[in-house]
Amino acid sequence: MSGGHIPDEDISASSQWSESTAAKYGRLDSEDGDGAWCPEIPVEPDDLKEFLQIDLRALHFITLVGTQGRHAGGHGNEFAPMYKINYSRDGTRWISWRNRHGKQVLDGNTNPYDIVLKDLEPPLIARFVRFIPVTDHSMNVCLRVELYGCVWLDGLVSYNAPAGQQLVLPGGTVIYLNDSVYDGAFGYSMTEGLGQLTDGVSGLDDFTQTHEYHVWPGYDYVGWRNESTAGGYVEITFEFDRIRNFTTMKVHCNNMFAKGVKIFKEVQCYFRSDAGEWEPNAVSSVLVLDDVNPSARFVTVPLLHRMASAIKCQYYFADTWMMFSEITFQSDAAMYNNSVAPPEMPMAPTTYDPTLKVDDSNTRILIGCLVAIIFILLAIIVIILWRQFWQKMLEKASRRMLDDEMTVSLSLPSESSMFNHNRSSSSSEHESNSTYDRIFPLGPDYQEPSRLIRKLPEFTPGEEDTGCSGLVKPSPAAVPEGVPHYAEADIVNLQGVTGGNTYSVPALTMDLLSGKDVAVEEFPRKLLTFKEKLGEGQFGEVHLCEVEGMEKFTDKDLALQGLEASSDRPVLVAVKMLRADANKNARNDFLKEIKIMARLKDPNIIRLLAVCIADDPLCMITEYMENGDLNQFLSRHEAHSPPDAQTPTVSYRDLRFMATQIASGMKYLSSLNFVHRDLATRNCLVGKRYTIKIADFGMSRNLYSGDYYRIQGRAVLPIRWMSWESILLGKFTTASDVWAFGVTLWETFTLCREQPYSQLSDEQVIENTGEFFRDQGRQDIHRLLHEPAGDE
Repeated sequence: MSGGHIPDEDISASSQWSESTAAKYGRLDSEDGDGAWCPEIPVEPDDLKEFLQIDLRALHFITLVGTQGRHAGGHGNEFAPMYKINYSRDGTRWISWRNRHGKQVLDGNTNPYDIVLKDLEPPLIARFVRFIPVTDHSMNVCLRVELYGCVWLDGLVSYNAPAGQQLVLPGGTVIYLNDSVYDGAFGYSMTEGLGQLTDGVSGLDDFTQTHEYHVWPGYDYVGWRNESTAGGYVEITFEFDRIRNFTTMKVHCNNMFAKGVKIFKEVQCYFRSDAGEWEPNAVSSVLVLDDVNPSARFVTVPLLHRMASAIKCQYYFADTWMMFSEITFQSDAAMYNNSVAPPEMPMAPTTYDPTLKVDDSNTRILIGCLVAIIFILLAIIVIILWRQFWQKMLEKASRRMLDDEMTVSLSLPSESSMFNHNRSSSSSEHESNSTYDRIFPLGPDYQEPSRLIRKLPEFTPGEEDTGCSGLVKPSPAAVPEGVPHYAEADIVNLQGVTGGNTYSVPALTMDLLSGKDVAVEEFPRKLLTFKEKLGEGQFGEVHLCEVEGMEKFTDKDLALQGLEASSDRPVLVAVKMLRADANKNARNDFLKEIKIMARLKDPNIIRLLAVCIADDPLCMITEYMENGDLNQFLSRHEAHSPPDAQTPTVSYRDLRFMATQIASGMKYLSSLNFVHRDLATRNCLVGKRYTIKIADFGMSRNLYSGDYYRIQGRAVLPIRWMSWESILLGKFTTASDVWAFGVTLWETFTLCREQPYSQLSDEQVIENTGEFFRDQGRQDIHRLLHEPAGDE
C-alpha cells in the first residue's frame, strides 16, 4: 500500500466522506488527500457495514497488518480503536479472520498518528482483504492500512479432509488433533477451506507439545485414527487456482512410534483438470518406514510433473495414528493454461496470471534498471578479482624479500589437521614435520579484530559450516613487538556431522586411522529406547537413549570407565546418529570419527561402546552420565548453604576432585597430541560420586547456543573459552586447550553462575583479545576471570 505497488483502482470502500477521503488515500504513512480513508457516516457499535477493501489480484500469504488514523498534518483526529478483517479467495465467499483462540476483533489505534502493527496468527491466504472499523460507541473513524506478506506460490485454494480426532493417553490426558483454524465448512469432514495444514507452522517431535502458548496439547497437528477410517487411509482433496504442473508434495508428519504414531507407509495421488473426472492413472509412492528415529520430518512425494487443477491423495496408515502439521506443493502454472480471463468473469482468480504485463512502459523501465544493476555488479566483481590478483603478486614478492628477515610460524610440527575437512588431510612424514610460514604485505584494509566478528542474527546449534577457512587479520597496532604484521591464518571448521565438536588429530598420529581397526561390536537397534533429543546438526542428531544388556556388547575393561552396566537395570547412553540423506563426505567423516573414538580409552574420556553401521542410519553409541553435564549440575548446587536450605551443596574438596579428573582426561588427550578445542563445563559429564568424563556434545545443544559465535561468516567458535592465538590466528594446539582448561576451572569454582567475561559484550571480548595481543597494559586476564568469584 505505502509503496504504491497496489494501484488506486484496486483499493475500494463501502463509502467515503468526500473525494479527498476516498479509499485510495487509505495508504499507511501517507498524507495525500485529507490524510486517510474515512467512511461517509459515523461508525456505530455492532454496525459492520463500513469497510476498506484491497484487491491483491492474486492469492497472497498475509502475516502482518498495520493501521493508522488520520493525522493530516495535525488537522485530523480520527482513528479506529478496533477493527476486524474479512477476506476472500474468490470474491464471493467472505471469511472472518480469527486468531488461534477464536478472537476476531483486533486492537487498533489510540491516536491518529502512531502506526500499530498486528501479527496475524494464523496467517490468512486471500486475494481480497477488508478492514472493518469497530467501535464501542458512535464515532467518526478514519483508516490508513498496510499489508505484509508474499505471493502464495502454492496456488492452493482449499483442501477437503476428514475432521481431526481426539487421542486419550494412558494417563487420561486428552490430545485434541482437530484443525482448529480451518476457515471452511466444519463438521464430520472439512470442506472448501484452509487451516493448520497451510499455516506455516511445523509440529514438534512430541505431538503433545506445541509452538504456541496457552493452547491445548496436540494443537499443531491434525490427526486421524486408523480404525475410524474406511480402507485404512485418509483421503484429502486439494483444489488449486488453475491448472498447474506439479513436481513434488511435502508432508510434515509426526513419527512418535512409541505412542502408535507413524508417517504414512504409502500414498496414492489422483489428478483432475477443471471440473472433469479424476484421471485413472495415479502417482503412487511407497515409503521406507523409520522405526529408529522418532523425530518429526517432512516427507517428499514426487508428483512427476502431472498437470491438474485438483489433486486427491490417499495416505495409508502404518500404525494406529497418523498426524500431519503441514502440506505444501511445488508447482508452476501450466504453459498451455489460458491466462486471459473470459469477458464475463474479468476478475476471476482462477484465470488471473500475475505474470501478465500491466504497463509495458513500466516493464521497460524495470528491465533497464535491472540491466544497469547487473553491469554494476559485474564491474564490482572485476575490481575485486583484479585486486586479489595483485594482492597475490605482492604476496609472492614479499615472500622473496622478507624470507630471511622475519616469519611467523602458524603450524608447529604437531599442528593438527581436521577430520571433517572435505579435502584429504593425509601427508608424508616429511610434510607433516614441516613448518608453514605465510607472509603477507600489510594492506590498507586491515581492521581491528572486533570488526571482524559478528554475532549470528539467529544461530541454530548444529548448523554446518560450509567453509573451513574464515580469515581473521589482526590490525597493525594489534601485533606485539617481535611479531611481524603479516600473519594471517585459517580458522578451522570446529563441527562434526552431528553438530558436536570433532577432535583435531595431528598428522604425526594419523596412523591411528591407517592402522588395524579396534573391534567395536555391532549393536541391535531394537534394544535402543529413545528418551530425548540432546542436539542436532545438518547431517546428524544426538539422542539420549536407554538400553538393557549393554554388558554383552562391550569389552572387559569397561569397569575402568565407570560404566555400571548390568542385566537387571537399563543404562543411559548417548547415540550419535547420521541422517540417511547425509552426503558421502559426511558418511566418511562419521566412520573416521568412529575409528578415532574406538581408540580413546581413559577413565575420564567418554567411551565408544558400540555401533550400528550394518545399515542406515549409521549410529555410534557412547557413554552418558546420569547427572548430565557439569554446567547444569553445578548451577543447581551451592557451595555453602544454611541448614534449612533446600539447594544441594558441593564442597571445595569435591570441586577440586572434579577439576583433577578434567585435568587427567585432558592429559591423556595431550599425550596422543589430540586437540579438543571445545573444553568447557558444558562438555564434561557427571556421574555418581562426582565422576567426570570429557565429551563433545555442547556445540549441538540449544541450551548452549549463546556460547558460540561465527567469525567471518564461517567458523562457529566458543570465543569466551579460546586463547588469543585461536581467535586471531585460528591456531588450535594443546596449549590452547590449556587456556580453555583454565576457563573451565573458573567455571567450576564459581559453580557456573555466569559466562566467562560476562561483564563484556561479544565485541568487547574480541577487543579484549586484541589488547592482550598488543600487550598495552589494558588486559588483566586474572581480574576478568576471578572477579566474579569473590573470596573463593
